[in-house]
Amino acid sequence: MNCIPLFKNALKAKDKLNILNVNTINQVLLLLADEAEANISFIVAENKKDLATMDKRDPCYDRLQLTHKRIKSIASDIRNIAGLPSPVGRILSEYKKSNGLIITKETVPFGVIGIIYEARPNVTFDVFSLCLKSGNVCILKGGSDAVNSNRAIVKIIKNVLLKCKIPQDVVTLLPSGRKETIQLLNAVKYVDLIIPRGSQSLIDYIRENASVPVIETGAGICHTYFDEYGDAEKGRLVINNAKTRRVSVCNALDCLVIHESRLDDLSYLVSLCHNSNVIIYADKKAFRALQGKYPANLLEKADKNSFGTEFLSYKMAVKTVCSFEEALEHISFYSSKHSEAIISENTERLNTFCRIIDASAVYMNASTAFTDGAEFGLGAEIGISTQKLHARGPMALEALTTYKWIVKGNGQIRP
Repeated sequence: MNCIPLFKNALKAKDKLNILNVNTINQVLLLLADEAEANISFIVAENKKDLATMDKRDPCYDRLQLTHKRIKSIASDIRNIAGLPSPVGRILSEYKKSNGLIITKETVPFGVIGIIYEARPNVTFDVFSLCLKSGNVCILKGGSDAVNSNRAIVKIIKNVLLKCKIPQDVVTLLPSGRKETIQLLNAVKYVDLIIPRGSQSLIDYIRENASVPVIETGAGICHTYFDEYGDAEKGRLVINNAKTRRVSVCNALDCLVIHESRLDDLSYLVSLCHNSNVIIYADKKAFRALQGKYPANLLEKADKNSFGTEFLSYKMAVKTVCSFEEALEHISFYSSKHSEAIISENTERLNTFCRIIDASAVYMNASTAFTDGAEFGLGAEIGISTQKLHARGPMALEALTTYKWIVKGNGQIRP
C-alpha cells in the first residue's frame, strides 16, 4: 500500500489540531473513555479473534489480551489524562533584552508522531489519548498479532472524533505489513518522530532503518543485586514482585545478581518464585546452593545466553559475584539501561550503586515493577525511554512536546 496520501492527510490534520482548545480535547477524551466502556463486548470479541491465533504459552499472549477489567482500567487512564494539565503552551523562560525584544521559550507539540508496536492493543488507546492531549497527530503501526483489536479500537476513536467534529485524520492506523513500516520510517517530510514499543529486535530494526528521528523505548533487561548487606526478607518480597507481578512487561526482573557471601540465603530469596513456576537459570555456585532446595524441574544450569536476555516469561537468571565491584560490572555490561535495583542496608553501597549504574530508573530496596508513568505520578505513559537525548524513563505528556522561541518586537533591527 502507498501510505503517502495517509501521511499527507495526517500532516494537514496537525494544523487543525493545533487550534483546538484544551477543553475540547478533554471532552473528546472523556467521551472516548465512555465509549470504550460502552463497547467492551465488541472490543473483547475482536480481541478474541487475535488471541485465537496465538499460543497461550507465548509470553505475548498476556500483553495481547484485553479483558473487561483491563478495558475499564484503560478508560480510567483516559479520564486521568483528561484531568491532567495541558503540556502545551507552558512558558519555560522569558526575558526582555535592552533593545526591547521579548524572547520567550514555549512548549509546543512535535506535530506528527509515528508509533510502531507489537502485540499490545492497549497502546492504541494510550497513544491516541496522550498524543491528542499534547496536540500531536498520531500514525499507528501495530503488529499483525493484534490487527482485529487495533481496528476495533481505532473505529471507536474515529467515531468519537466524528461526533466531536474533529478531523479523523488526527489518528491513522496503517496496515500491518513490513512495506508500510519502511514507508513510515522514512516519511521525513510528514512525520516528526518515531517511537517504537516492543522487543529489542524491533527497536534495533527501527533504529537501523529509520530516517525519521527515533526515541528508543521498551526493551528492559532488568537486574536486582542482592548485596552482602542485604535484608533477606526485603529481598525475598522485592525479587518475587519484580519477577512475577507481570512477566510480560519491560520492567520485570530478568537477572538476580547475588553476592557469594549470601548464597546460603538464595533458596529463601527465591522461595516465593516457585509458587509461580519460575524457571531459574543458575550459574555454577548458585546452582549448587539451590540443589535440593528449589524444585528440580524448575532449576537449570545457566549458559552464555542466560545473561543479557529479556525473558518476558516466568524465567530468571541468577549470577553469583565475588564483590560489589563485580556486580556493578556485570549489570553495566548486560543492562539495557531500563531499570536496575539493589537490595542493601549499607548506605554507602546504595549511594554508589545509584551513582555508577547507568539506567533510566535505579532502585534502592524496591521492585523494578514501579517503572511506570502512572506510578511516577505522570498519568499514563507512551513508553519507557532507554536513551538520554530529549526524554529518559517513563515518557508522559511533557515528553511529547518540544519547544520554540517566540520573539516579540516593535520594529527592532540588528546592527
